[in-house]
Amino acid sequence: VETAVDTYGGLDVAFNNAGIEGEMDATAGQSISNWEQVIAVNLSGVFLGLRAEIPAMLEDGGGAIVNMASVAGLLGFPGLSPYVASKHGVVGLTKTAAGEFGREGVRVNAVCPGVIDTPMVARGEEAGLEQVAQASPLGRMGEPEEVAAAAAWLCSDDASFVTGESLVIDGGYTCQ
Repeated sequence: VETAVDTYGGLDVAFNNAGIEGEMDATAGQSISNWEQVIAVNLSGVFLGLRAEIPAMLEDGGGAIVNMASVAGLLGFPGLSPYVASKHGVVGLTKTAAGEFGREGVRVNAVCPGVIDTPMVARGEEAGLEQVAQASPLGRMGEPEEVAAAAAWLCSDDASFVTGESLVIDGGYTCQ
């Protein structure tokens, strides 16, 4: 944030894109170290971004922030309790910050991708992610560019009346 302000004279937009999947295991089998690492990256990382970005945007009269959540922030997924908890937390942080700073010109939204063709998803093939993608109404994985386009729209003036939203980008998986 400091570099952006020094280089460009302010901070207009930010994308808090943090995410690691962690180890798969039932909730009772999750290690404390896995829990702490996933929460630190996925939830605390977004919180720390917001904590730095919001004051800079307030100084300039506003801006737009997008946080990376997931459909796992809206649903439960067996074996991924730390990831699911972290992404539910991102959705909650998004709504809270949007409510706190909207009147001051800072819009805060989240994107909630489903199965997107990324290295993280490729590591999880054994977990049946391809089957999840095929089960969606669009019948395929999403592309990173599709998520980027949604995030860019949320940062644009075209989304000037959108805040506190968790925009689902999942090929229709969660509508079933």
